[in-house]
Amino acid sequence: MSAEQRCPVVHFDHHSQAHAEDTVGGYRAVRRTHPVAWTEAHGGFWVLSDYDSVFEAARDDDVFSSQRLDQYGGPGLSVVIPKTPMHEHIPIELDPPRFRSYRKIVNPIASPAAVEKVADRIEKWTTWFIDEIIESGRADLAQVIGVPSIVTIDWLGLPVEDWHRYSRAHHATLAEETTSAAYQQAVQVDLPWCTEQMREVIAARAEQPRDDVISYLLQQEVDGRPITQAEVFSIVELLIAGGVGTTASLVSQTLVWLHEHPDVRRELIDDPALLPRALEEFLRYFSPTQALARTVLEETEFHGCSLEVGDRALLAWSSANRDEKAFENPDEIDIHRWPNRHLAFGVGIHRCAGSHLGKRMALSMLGQVLERMPDYVVDLDALERYPRQGVNKGWQRIPATFTPGERRLPPGAVPAGVTAASHV
Repeated sequence: MSAEQRCPVVHFDHHSQAHAEDTVGGYRAVRRTHPVAWTEAHGGFWVLSDYDSVFEAARDDDVFSSQRLDQYGGPGLSVVIPKTPMHEHIPIELDPPRFRSYRKIVNPIASPAAVEKVADRIEKWTTWFIDEIIESGRADLAQVIGVPSIVTIDWLGLPVEDWHRYSRAHHATLAEETTSAAYQQAVQVDLPWCTEQMREVIAARAEQPRDDVISYLLQQEVDGRPITQAEVFSIVELLIAGGVGTTASLVSQTLVWLHEHPDVRRELIDDPALLPRALEEFLRYFSPTQALARTVLEETEFHGCSLEVGDRALLAWSSANRDEKAFENPDEIDIHRWPNRHLAFGVGIHRCAGSHLGKRMALSMLGQVLERMPDYVVDLDALERYPRQGVNKGWQRIPATFTPGERRLPPGAVPAGVTAASHV
């Protein structure tokens, strides 16, 4: 079907400079005029931008497939537009029934009870990151948002001293301009290096298991057969990609917003018990994963538009979370908003398995910053946002000053050779 026959056609590119400068306004303009619309950007795709269309599509896996299908939109990671050159991610790139065979393996290590077992590890790494800056009274707060990366690498069982290389590589593929040196370094050098190390560690754990996630995965079965090392690699790749991006994005945006709204910051400092509910509102408002993609597998009429087999569709979680029909005063943060049926983690069977781990890390980071450097002041003129904000939105440099404090961890609490990077 030609562009002229689509209904309706809009000018929209979530990776454009104009969109990066005003992501909320860009989605609002589309949502208020044509909540389901076609754009010619990146080979053409549907933009689903209101709550109802996003909610419906995310729960219809027969029509809106997550499967990697190279014949539609080219090779690469299927859940982003344009597709990114990455290894297959299991189970996010699978549809039922295969999806369930792998998701039931991941669920036990990502449940609330399982996350509680790694709470001490999360607190340790958060404390260490803040220890690294607390005495100076001046720092880039983006250093603190490296916590999710190092926690994920440690939890999986990969060499923790290499956490920053994994973090930079995965972050660059989603947030750096595709023509930039950082992107090319990630794709051509860092990701291949990470791939080789991951495969070596997986092979080593197959021979000598340890108390880590990789060892756990290697001991599982899929449909009555032992899981393969290649399948474990695909799951681990997904867990790293999720651990690197979303929580860091959420916390970076929240820290800057709290600097700009000292009354809310003071309320959270005075009553830390408010933070869990406030976090749900920060998730709705900032939607760290802005949007994910699907591929249409059945010709269908969807909200008045004719979708064809092979069409690509972008499910804009962030736009759905600002839909006036679903949320009262959606462009305002209300830390007491409840209930809060946001779609920041998606919805349906593909809802983010790591949501409990991500929220636990975010609570730790925000809680310790508010407790240990409550008077932090952000240099707004020196902020640096992610160059691309189509998938993960956030700040990669947050220069700040604060009253110096004291370190908390004793010497030797962190393994030798582990260093904090200046930013993710």
